Amino acid sequence: MKKILVPTDFSKTAAMATDVAFDIAKKSGASIVLLHVVEDIAPGSFNVEGQVATKDMKFADKLFSFKLIEKARNQLAKVVKDPKYAAVKVDGELRIGNPYHGMRTIIMEQKVDLIVMGTAGRSGLSEMLIGSNTEKVIRNSRSPVLTVQAKPTTTDFKNIVYATAMSNDEEIFSRMIKKTQQIYNSTVHLVRINTPADFQRDHIVKAYMDKFAKKLGLKNYTLNIFNDLTVEEGIIRYADEINADLIAMATHGRSGFAHVIAGSVAEEVASHAKRPVLTFVVKH
Repeated sequence: MKKILVPTDFSKTAAMATDVAFDIAKKSGASIVLLHVVEDIAPGSFNVEGQVATKDMKFADKLFSFKLIEKARNQLAKVVKDPKYAAVKVDGELRIGNPYHGMRTIIMEQKVDLIVMGTAGRSGLSEMLIGSNTEKVIRNSRSPVLTVQAKPTTTDFKNIVYATAMSNDEEIFSRMIKKTQQIYNSTVHLVRINTPADFQRDHIVKAYMDKFAKKLGLKNYTLNIFNDLTVEEGIIRYADEINADLIAMATHGRSGFAHVIAGSVAEEVASHAKRPVLTFVVKH
């Protein structure tokens, strides 16, 4: 891992995500790109120097936009230069426009290996890092996304819950899990959630899971089946039950032998889990 992207709106939630990204970067030797996007408040485009691309805006609008840009520039510089992050290379990026498209552009430009985002869950205010933008990133990012809703008790990810569909197209994601396992010397707990609408007998599922784990070359793993009313509730409750440090799940369509984790399930887990959630879209 070489580069971690952390979108920020300078909130407490974003600061928490930055702290998590810092711990990961220090452990893996990666650098951090801290991104803030100033949303357009009126027609026209601006660059980070505050130059206006249209004459149609009123002076008050221009002045307000300049102040927003200046404030954001100062806030970003303060975080980048924070002594507590001195052990890791941190670069700041200030962009103007739509937050989601700003994130997507940076992901492509910087060749980001991991995105770490804070989220306050569905009950929170609809800010840059919350709600639809987070869900869009989870659903469409070509890089793995780590969402953080609450301050983790540890960022030493010793126990990883891998909610798997046991699909062949999870090979790339499984390599990410193996790399994470190597960095943290972790135990991976593969889990399949049985629901009333999609139930499989234990001995059949465990035999298939064991075959899947061996095919992917996973080390130090356990095989688990957990019963619940929905997949997302089951993943969260199982992770709570074993006091997991991290939930990991690949997202893709609903097909295949076992219950496949759909994008909507990943988004629900990321929105409601109180522990970090790592997701990756396997179709990419």
